[in-house]
Amino acid sequence: MGILQDRVALVTGASRGIGKAIARALAQEGAKVALCARNAEAVRRAADEISPGGGRVLGFEADVTDKADVRNLVQSIVGRWGQIHILVNNAGINARIPIESDDDAGWRAVLDSTVLGAYYVTREVLRHMPDHTQPDGRVPGGRVINLSSILGRFGVPGYTAYCAAKHGIIGFTRALALEVAGRGITVNAICPGWVETEMADRGMRETAAIMGITKEEFRRQALDAVPIKRILDPKEIADLAVYLASDAASGMIGQAINLDGGQVMS
Repeated sequence: MGILQDRVALVTGASRGIGKAIARALAQEGAKVALCARNAEAVRRAADEISPGGGRVLGFEADVTDKADVRNLVQSIVGRWGQIHILVNNAGINARIPIESDDDAGWRAVLDSTVLGAYYVTREVLRHMPDHTQPDGRVPGGRVINLSSILGRFGVPGYTAYCAAKHGIIGFTRALALEVAGRGITVNAICPGWVETEMADRGMRETAAIMGITKEEFRRQALDAVPIKRILDPKEIADLAVYLASDAASGMIGQAINLDGGQVMS
């Protein structure tokens, strides 16, 4: 019996990277997990990898920026499992868009996939997330976990859209936490630093090219700014998500937790 036995979780942007690692960790603790992503084949492959042939981990195709998609996604999950106890808003994209660029569509896509998507999914899920307050004040469920970033803590040149989106997620987390605390639902955010994912690798390659150096050289320079001198594994982010989803975190309200190897402090 895991610490999340039979709770129902939805993880967005779960076909790879941090989202997939979180989905796996929740499932290992006994949760029934719905993974969603825009790529139907990739997300279903991820679900099968986490739970081969099982009915407790399912992949769904959905675009979090599309209200109809979100509504259908949540209704499908509720129709199968009755309710949703845990929501992890991980979907989002990154792009380097210098301020002089005319790429309005790219700028909007970054904001929409991260902030608007979190709003649409959270609003719909909360309609099916039961109140969880008990007489002793403890909370056995009802969790919203948002993925921000250390770029929600400081700025990086050329990444105004991504930084704005991740700062926005922290504000969304803090306000929503107060709005739903009376229902016994907690809302918190995780702010990862460098994590070994495809998105991070792409970011390193892009920045290295602009600087005129190799990706390996940029990686060494990036690690110089991380006190522990290594890049985090997605499982480390997933372990924190499991804690925030558990009963042990019932007193964590509206927090944005840096998990970055000390990078923000340095």
